Amino acid sequence: MKEIRHQYETLIKQNFEANRKNALEIKNYLEHSSVAYHGRCVHTLHIPKVFTQKEIRRFQEIVSVTYGIFEKVIREYLRNPEYRKSFPFSPELEELILVPNLYDSVLPIARFDIFFDEDTFDFKFCEINTDGTSAMNEDFVLNQAIRLNITHQEMAESHTFRSYELFDTWVETMLKLYRTYEKAVEKPYIAIVDFLEHCSITEFEEFQRRFERAGYACEICEITELTYRDHTLYSPSGRPIDLVYRRAVTTDVMQHYEEVQPFIEAVKHQDVCVMGSFCTQIIHNKWLFKLLHEEQTLALLTEEERAFVRAHVPYTNLLDERHCNKEEILNTKDRWIIKPLDSYASRGVFAGVDDTPQEWKEHVEEYWGKDYIYQEYCTPYRTDNIYFVDPNAQFKPYSNMSGLFVYNGQFAGVYSRLSDGGIISSQYNEKAVATLVLEEESHDET
Repeated sequence: MKEIRHQYETLIKQNFEANRKNALEIKNYLEHSSVAYHGRCVHTLHIPKVFTQKEIRRFQEIVSVTYGIFEKVIREYLRNPEYRKSFPFSPELEELILVPNLYDSVLPIARFDIFFDEDTFDFKFCEINTDGTSAMNEDFVLNQAIRLNITHQEMAESHTFRSYELFDTWVETMLKLYRTYEKAVEKPYIAIVDFLEHCSITEFEEFQRRFERAGYACEICEITELTYRDHTLYSPSGRPIDLVYRRAVTTDVMQHYEEVQPFIEAVKHQDVCVMGSFCTQIIHNKWLFKLLHEEQTLALLTEEERAFVRAHVPYTNLLDERHCNKEEILNTKDRWIIKPLDSYASRGVFAGVDDTPQEWKEHVEEYWGKDYIYQEYCTPYRTDNIYFVDPNAQFKPYSNMSGLFVYNGQFAGVYSRLSDGGIISSQYNEKAVATLVLEEESHDET
């Protein structure tokens, strides 16, 4: 990986002004593509993230072990009332989590975001995304845009790269799981369901095209406009829904609980197949990282899995007087990051390394005792890259985060994000790059 990055960097420096002009052309391409919506657009750097087969095998291993642990946690929650008491879920949410989904998976789709050390192959988890797992379209469009990159064009003359296909593979996985559903029909009418005001609508439209290409009618639905009568959930257009691809995150559903009662009632009565069901919230909620380190969870795991948790899951606890000493948190700011217990898109996340002592104190005071966690800060692996949109563009180190897409327990691809700060967040200075895999000659794959 280092050698590949060095080759990109050398070629860019040899033809710097042409690459600057080219990067602005790519920016214009992205701004007129499907990754521009709701007044924002993905920002990218000029060197893609290129993995070799060695890294991919490591990612497959990480996914396999992690998924096995998560399955055990979910199933223990579903079967053990005492274990359930350890989770911070309301009675209403617990009721939804316990509704059997009637198909052969408790975690159909996820993205495991990790800080991966490209030198040692060690890593730490950042967070787990289940309901609402996204960014397939960003990766898709960035891999189209990279073809316009003149340095990448030159690299492709001497190297063979491939990208991951994240749409059709999910369509195939979802439909395969649906065929295990106890009430499956031959040709289900599919609804992609979310609060459309702030969703990734262009991503939904691409999924809709892929479902239709596979031979299935599909509608993008505003969750608050669904109706339910006579044991049938209806779309806003009046079509009976057989299969829901749920993109509405649980936090939003529970915040708008009364507004989405038709959907809730259909779920409670098991009158629609929901991919994924609410039991995925057990893994999505950041409380998981705290519980993974506790004996009641470790007792479910093999010795290998316990060692895996201790090595890779950062210490996590509630930011309140019951679980930490405020002065210690304030005096050791660079050790910690604080996050909402249940949120997404890096909203309200603050890293001590990015704050002055005064800023850190203000953030800790503001969110103290307000369903926030404090978590061990993991220094991300840094690689040099360049953002030509800056007037004084130059190569500098960027923090890396790899989002491992997981389709029914199988590694499916990577979403690569970088930042020149301590937090990698779309709210701040996040950049995304195309993810590529360097194809090796057969004699090298040993």
